[in-house]
Amino acid sequence: MTIRLENVGIAVQDLDATIAFFTDLGLTVLGRDTVQGEWADTAVGLDGNHSRIALLQTPDGHGRLELFEYNHPEAIPTAPTQPHEIGMHRVAFSVDDLDEALTIAARHGCHPVRGVATYEDVYRLTYVRGPSGILVMLAQDLRNGAKGDDDA
Repeated sequence: MTIRLENVGIAVQDLDATIAFFTDLGLTVLGRDTVQGEWADTAVGLDGNHSRIALLQTPDGHGRLELFEYNHPEAIPTAPTQPHEIGMHRVAFSVDDLDEALTIAARHGCHPVRGVATYEDVYRLTYVRGPSGILVMLAQDLRNGAKGDDDA
C-alpha cells in the first residue's frame, strides 16, 4: 500500500480573509469550489453539508491546505487551540526570511503568540495566531544564511 499526505483541512470563519493571509505568505490557490450534496453529506458525516472551499499549495508543490467556510450547518465557533491541547493544533511552514513573513502576517493583524525564539542556532521560529485563530508556525533555517536579529 502506498500512502502520502494529500492536504490538511481547516474550517475557517472567513474564507477570503484566510486565503489572503496564506497567499501573501506565498501559497497559491489551486482552485475554489462549493461543496454540497449527498456525496458530501456521506463523506463528511453532516446532513445538508454545504461549504465554500479553496485548495492552496506551497511553492515547492508538496504542501496543501484545504480551507472550508461552512454555510450549512452553521459553523460553530470554538476557542483557539492551545499548543498543549490534544489534537491537531498548528500548521508549520519553513520560510527563508522570518522577518518578512512576520511583516506579511502583521498586515493581516496576525502577530507572534509570545515572540521569536532561536533554537540552538539552527532555527528562528514563532507561532502566529492566524485568521480564525489558526496557529501557524513559521520557521527559518539559520544554516541557510541567517537573516534578522537573534530574538531568543
